[in-house]
Amino acid sequence: MVTSRSEPVGDASFDVVVVGAGPAGLAATFHALSAGSTVALVDAGAGPGGQFWRHPRRSSADSRPRPEHVAYLHHDLPTYRLLVEVLDRERSSGHATYLAEHDVWTVSRDDDGFVVHAVDRDGRSGATTQLRARRLVLATGAYDRQVPFPGWDLPGVMTAGGVQALLKAHHVQAGRRILVAGTGPFLLSVAAGLASSGAQVAGVHESSSLRGLSGYGSALLRNPGKALEGVGYARTLARHRVPVHTRSVVLAAHGGEELEAVTVGRIAADGSIVRGSEHRVVVDVLAVGWGFTPQLELPLTLGCATRVDADGSQVCVVGEDQETSVPGVFVAGEACGVGGAELAVVEGGIAGAAAGAVAAGSNGQPSPVGRLGRRRRDALRRFARAMHDAHPVPAVWTQSLEHGTVLCRCEEVTVGDLRAAVEELGAADGRDAKLLSRAGMGWCQGRVCGYATACLTASWSGQPYTPGRVGTRPVATPVRLGDLADTDDGGD
Repeated sequence: MVTSRSEPVGDASFDVVVVGAGPAGLAATFHALSAGSTVALVDAGAGPGGQFWRHPRRSSADSRPRPEHVAYLHHDLPTYRLLVEVLDRERSSGHATYLAEHDVWTVSRDDDGFVVHAVDRDGRSGATTQLRARRLVLATGAYDRQVPFPGWDLPGVMTAGGVQALLKAHHVQAGRRILVAGTGPFLLSVAAGLASSGAQVAGVHESSSLRGLSGYGSALLRNPGKALEGVGYARTLARHRVPVHTRSVVLAAHGGEELEAVTVGRIAADGSIVRGSEHRVVVDVLAVGWGFTPQLELPLTLGCATRVDADGSQVCVVGEDQETSVPGVFVAGEACGVGGAELAVVEGGIAGAAAGAVAAGSNGQPSPVGRLGRRRRDALRRFARAMHDAHPVPAVWTQSLEHGTVLCRCEEVTVGDLRAAVEELGAADGRDAKLLSRAGMGWCQGRVCGYATACLTASWSGQPYTPGRVGTRPVATPVRLGDLADTDDGGD
């Protein structure tokens, strides 16, 4: 039985280290173990599952999710249970090590492979860990992409992922009356979960139109399960009388000390707001999401090659077996391009099987997991591409911005400050804009404002768009100087 946390193991060596215990990481661990490798799985969460299979934290004596409590919030729980059961069994046999509540703050190479540097999230003395691996699988996931609008910094304006995390992890409804807005199929999942939990959902405002899917019939036909999933959400929302508005977008949030209402408007065929369509909706929580941004700090630290994906995100370049441009480093899941949990499981399986087989000294025979998985992966990737093309972030978001609209919350940089950096100081890309305006220099290091800063800078400078937060960071997550001092080499 997987406990809610694990104890530090000091320095240890493994055939494969997997970073991230979400769908991709669990699948990679399963298949690496099946290939005969010793595996360490390290994750910042209190229990396995990641964001997708997030569950309420329980004591070690009651760590299993109760199906009657969580089934309506999750898909494919049988796969989750199978992966966790194997992890439990292999931990008992000594073939697997699981480190929960450990932040991986950097990764480095050594003569025999790689070193994963992790620190206990409780910050206890002596909790610094170094895991040595012959092969490395990075399944670091993604986080909500956001764009600014007037009032988006009010308490009560939350990411769609944050609202869902509260519900999954704590069975807490973020507010009394909630509006869900943005773009992408994830909005339906969030709204359906909220409605099923008893929350009052004022509506779903999707900026795209269903007509955008008309050109992707082949991708939809190859993934009938995805279509059925969407139908299930639609039925849930209809049963709870939640209206779904397409080509509708949030223009502003209003309130004094906290959110009180939002203004929404319809998007015309030319991309502008339909004059006279603006109206207020009284809510105390706005769950807004514009897709996701892959978390690439660790792959970039190792020098893995990247590209720009269909949704404008920077993602890792991988080969047929999910291996990156750095030999021995495999990446699976959202870091290869946002595509959902099923795709993450498939990619994790391919990566884990390949990494595990090589690390365990396989004779090089092609893996059945790889052959079958690649076909399924390609079909799911085509579906993901269709979703990205059908649900772009609409350009209209820039039209509602005001000079004083906050862009970077950490450094309190406004839209006007950024525009001055571009038009008066000559910023030509996101990096220039950061240096000249401080947008992205705060606590989140551009995770919240990076996308918007890159889009606005490109628009105002006339230069091609490049993703925000390009470049490497040797420290991927906050770490105390005392923890660095506890390491043998300081992470060098």
